[in-house]
Amino acid sequence: MTDAIFTNANLVLPNEVLLGTLIVRDGVIAEIQPGRSPNGTDLDGDYLIPGIVDVHTDNLERQVQPRAAARWPSRSAMLTHDAQCAAAGVTTIFDSLCLGDLGFDTERITTFLNGVADLEALVPTGLLKGEHFLHLRCELPASDMIQLVDPVADHPLVQMFSLMDHSPGVGQYANLDRYRAMRVKGGMDPAFVEKRIGTLLDQRGMYRDPNRKWLLERIAGRHLPIASHDDRTEEEIEENYADGIRISEFPVSMIAAQAATAIGMEVIAGAPNIVRGGSHSGNVSAADLVKSGVVDAFASDYVPASLLEAAFICAADHAITLPAAIALITDRPARMGHLPDRGRLEPGLRADLVRVRLHERHPIVRAVWRQGERVS
Repeated sequence: MTDAIFTNANLVLPNEVLLGTLIVRDGVIAEIQPGRSPNGTDLDGDYLIPGIVDVHTDNLERQVQPRAAARWPSRSAMLTHDAQCAAAGVTTIFDSLCLGDLGFDTERITTFLNGVADLEALVPTGLLKGEHFLHLRCELPASDMIQLVDPVADHPLVQMFSLMDHSPGVGQYANLDRYRAMRVKGGMDPAFVEKRIGTLLDQRGMYRDPNRKWLLERIAGRHLPIASHDDRTEEEIEENYADGIRISEFPVSMIAAQAATAIGMEVIAGAPNIVRGGSHSGNVSAADLVKSGVVDAFASDYVPASLLEAAFICAADHAITLPAAIALITDRPARMGHLPDRGRLEPGLRADLVRVRLHERHPIVRAVWRQGERVS
């Protein structure tokens, strides 16, 4: 049975862009042919790309907390998040939820607990537009990390782990003056911030190493991808590699990204960094990382729509070809997330598809299908 025929489309294949026809049967790509077909849906020369795979999105947090003092009902927030991802062409979503409280973002724990419960309730219904997985972001210096991770470490929706350390003076917060300014700008008293910095550094000394050891042992049996977060130095990369970690997520320096690539780790860069023209926190430019050949995948971080735009920006600026750029948001993250059944326009793979038209360099999502079914 033929589910759909898409013709007169610029098909973004792994190694070329082909004006042709794609046939879907039973939710799977069945055939790819050059040229136009007299049958099917005429895509009028629009691009047809694989469904986007986002291995790290915090977008749920933006829906749960649209204003500092306004917390949104969690189920409604999850449904809105899902719809926004689909509208951006993201068909596979790794919901990145934080486990561990360092005293500044206490609401994140509630978001984690509610997020797991909401996915447990919604995924079996088949009503979500995208396919959702859990990416557990484990805050190593947090005193409550173990008690939060342990009950969900074997959850069937968990598809990825990352090891984080958001202590002041470390990673993206290595510049303590910038860290202080950020917290004060957020409305905190300078004296409180100073006291909290000291407390957090003491806490890091107490919990970071034992929590790291426990976590790596606890999740070793899952055989899932494990990432380090906000790497800055070669020493951090070497420690992570020695512990079996093979992904460097959002490295904050060129040195760390190059060291990760040299040692055989994959690198995730933030797509918003590309769209904005630089890091919002003063870290390395993702465009420079792409030009240096040390990016294996983009993740949306906090804006789902950034993924598609970042890919087309990279292609338009001739940093890489369009097929290579699209692979950074489809094929490469799918493989990284241990999901080999998607991410490419190739017979036998899932018919997760996105129709895209360019308007003044801006890619516009015109339609989205997941396993052949229209979802946006």
